[in-house]
Amino acid sequence: MVVLRGGMCPGLDDGLVRHLRAADVNTVEELVSADAEELARRCSVSYKALFAIRRVLLAQHTAFPVSGADLYEELLSSTAILSTGNPSLDKLLDSGLYTGEITELSGGPGSGKSQVCFGVAANVSLRLKQGVVFIDTTGGFTAKRLLQMIQDETEDGREQMEALQRIRVFRPLDVFALLDCLYGLRGGELQQASGAGGGGGSVKVLIVDSVSAVISPVLGGKQSEGMSLMTQVASVLKTTAKDFNVSVLVTNHVTWGGGGGGGGELQPGLGASWSHVPRPRILLERVGPSSQRRATLIKSSRRPCHMTEELDLQRGRRPSAKRRLEET
Repeated sequence: MVVLRGGMCPGLDDGLVRHLRAADVNTVEELVSADAEELARRCSVSYKALFAIRRVLLAQHTAFPVSGADLYEELLSSTAILSTGNPSLDKLLDSGLYTGEITELSGGPGSGKSQVCFGVAANVSLRLKQGVVFIDTTGGFTAKRLLQMIQDETEDGREQMEALQRIRVFRPLDVFALLDCLYGLRGGELQQASGAGGGGGSVKVLIVDSVSAVISPVLGGKQSEGMSLMTQVASVLKTTAKDFNVSVLVTNHVTWGGGGGGGGELQPGLGASWSHVPRPRILLERVGPSSQRRATLIKSSRRPCHMTEELDLQRGRRPSAKRRLEET
């Protein structure tokens, strides 16, 4: 039994502890097992505040049981599914990107990873009117490129500018700068980014393109701290996804497994330790015309693995004004 005391978690002060004890709730187990709505009424505290305290205490004391019904209710109230803007990719991901988890896109140079990230940012900011944080670790992000993608979707100049304002860009070029950036976002910049885009909603997608670009250089060799740094990045990405109810999308390079030197098969980089971090993992490969890619689902808890979809990176885009003029 863990006795309730003030300061155990945010919101649980000495005054609330006294009210709980007056309601004959003295331990963490009694609090998480009680009827939250009835207890909130008896203690003259908001149901939302009490529910938040229960969630924190459950996380801190995982030995206490929680029913499947409670977990399902929490899932329904907290999880959102965000379309990527590409129907084929949404199909592989079982409707889109899920908040609270990390999705990985892996592929070689020119496989379309950054193009997909740009498409996700454009769709979420323009169509869903939600905020996006785009962390560019390679220096490949250009506002002009993103604006062109948004212009392909709408000719309304005001909509275009509002969509751009909902996307906030950071450029950390090594793993230490990436960690500083991520901790800064957790420390309040996510809320600032939510309010920065005039007319926009809260931040719902955090994109890191690419996570391997800053982690790979510190792995292996004599740099023993590399694994520790990778673990820190993984941990802060996971907790950010959960705590702020955002979808995290990361890109990764690929390596040859098995035979090596092209004799095996393509697999995501960063090794076995990293493979447990993302939930869905998709491998992108170039096939056919320049805009055609093959997307293979290599890890998922919702769909059968090894499903493939032909991905057209131009699919669904409205022709630009210049192209329409040339066609006429």
